[in-house]
Amino acid sequence: MDIGELLDRNAIALRVSAENKRQALAVVAEIAARSLGVDASEILDALSEREQAGSTGVGHGVAVPHARLPGLDRLRGVFVRVEQPVEFGAVDDQPVDLMFALFAPKDAGALHLRALARVSRLLRQPKLREQLRHARTADAIHALLVRDEALRPTAA
Repeated sequence: MDIGELLDRNAIALRVSAENKRQALAVVAEIAARSLGVDASEILDALSEREQAGSTGVGHGVAVPHARLPGLDRLRGVFVRVEQPVEFGAVDDQPVDLMFALFAPKDAGALHLRALARVSRLLRQPKLREQLRHARTADAIHALLVRDEALRPTAA
């Protein structure tokens, strides 16, 4: 499992307008609905339920919202860059502008957790975050994420 397998280019949005966390999650749900063939309201409900357990804002302007969804056959991702950062209740109290959402089948088990850890590690890199903030196209975002993943040594 690598980022290229998780993230389709059509599941990347660069100029998203949202005034708050709920609107940002709703945009993620809309993009995911088109990409995954699942109802957007079902996705938003699942994301919101997870956020009630604790914010998925991991710091440095990054959030990794995630949910398990019925009907998925594999892990999938959505990447969103919000034009104006939104308050997200992140661990460092910084607003979020980069969101990499993960969606897993209901029975994904440890694979879901490994994907969350991988995405979180990837987005901890300051240089990559800066490049993602300045990328102009979905193809550029995809290339940055896949390239950085390919260059990172894998843990044994």
